[in-house]
Amino acid sequence: MRRTATGTARRRPRSLSAVAVLASAGLLLAGCTAAGQAGEGESGGDAKDRSVKVGLVYSRTGLLADYGKQYRDGFMAGLDYATKGTGKIAGHRIEVTEQDDAGDPGKAVSAAKNLIGKGYKVLAGTTDSGVALQMAPLAAQNKVLYISGPAATDAVTGINDYTFRSGRQSYQDILTAGAMLGGAEGKKVTVLAQDSTFGQANVAAVKEVLGARGAKVGSVLAPPSATDLTPFARQVKAGAPDLVFVAWAGSTAPALWTALDQQGVPAASKVVTGLAGNASYPVFGDAGAKVSFLAHYFPGAGGDNAVEKAMLDAVAKAGGTPDLFTPDGFTAAQMVVRAVEKGGATDTAAMVKALEDWTFDGVKGEVRVRAEDHALLQPMFVARLDGKDGDAKPRLVSTEPMDEVAPPAKPSAG
Repeated sequence: MRRTATGTARRRPRSLSAVAVLASAGLLLAGCTAAGQAGEGESGGDAKDRSVKVGLVYSRTGLLADYGKQYRDGFMAGLDYATKGTGKIAGHRIEVTEQDDAGDPGKAVSAAKNLIGKGYKVLAGTTDSGVALQMAPLAAQNKVLYISGPAATDAVTGINDYTFRSGRQSYQDILTAGAMLGGAEGKKVTVLAQDSTFGQANVAAVKEVLGARGAKVGSVLAPPSATDLTPFARQVKAGAPDLVFVAWAGSTAPALWTALDQQGVPAASKVVTGLAGNASYPVFGDAGAKVSFLAHYFPGAGGDNAVEKAMLDAVAKAGGTPDLFTPDGFTAAQMVVRAVEKGGATDTAAMVKALEDWTFDGVKGEVRVRAEDHALLQPMFVARLDGKDGDAKPRLVSTEPMDEVAPPAKPSAG
């Protein structure tokens, strides 16, 4: 087993190492998606042949529904890949029930409590950062394994011993941006974001990373419900920043980039942003050639490695389109299968131990689950857009190694 750069894994609390949670023998819920065969019960088989129930709580509807679909498509492809098409691992059937949180923390918690009450020991999903911050404490309270998805807030890392993540976090985005920006000393940086958990996390991360390097960091925050974004673009330009870091999520992204382009922001300042999904490529127009993109993922970024090819083929075969957060779902499924294979169907403590310090081949390349705080160390990408409008396509400029963009380790909160 590979150790992290800081050495051995942190010491686990005694309460976690003693946990042995029994799985429910209830029937598969109606309306779920089963990796095994629906309707098969656990009674009558030997102890090794019991099912493992996985609750997939994500944004099937709401502002982040597109991201939720990408995650779900990736998860199903990853489950098929990691179980070699059987839906089973180490004799255990993996049964998946989907729940829609619509981006509402209250709905997510309600769905999670219902699943936990029915004996589910593994929860995954979470498209929204605010939802993830409500789900994580619930996992610790009930001693269930929770693998967060695209939610990028740094606060999820190290929040407790039962919470992991299958996507990147804001700090990794900022470190990638910092690699592009060079020296920050004396630079004026404006973060343009939504006034949300995700947006505030990006402001905090930019201040922590670039501010510590001598940059003066300010922010312009727009309400998540805002549709007229021109006033915010004007405010950014009026501040005359050297660097504009744009952190935006959801369906209003096209309106944002239209406003920025119309107000001449990319011409006046260096603009750095995360590369969003396929649908966003055309909205940059002429401004696209002036923007530097830090990229969590885009199809082909992984260098056509075998895992990425498997994901791309499986998602396309199922009628989906691989996109920004498809790897987050795929990785989550790999982690679920690893947890069950090495930890068994009922012992949450063993599942947690199985994931800590695990290095594996993922869609983006080699990734590692850091034992100290469960950060997912992974490569990040720098890209440019070639072409414009419907012909715009990302081009890989460079790959930042996972250790170069690793967030600082922090101890688990328990």
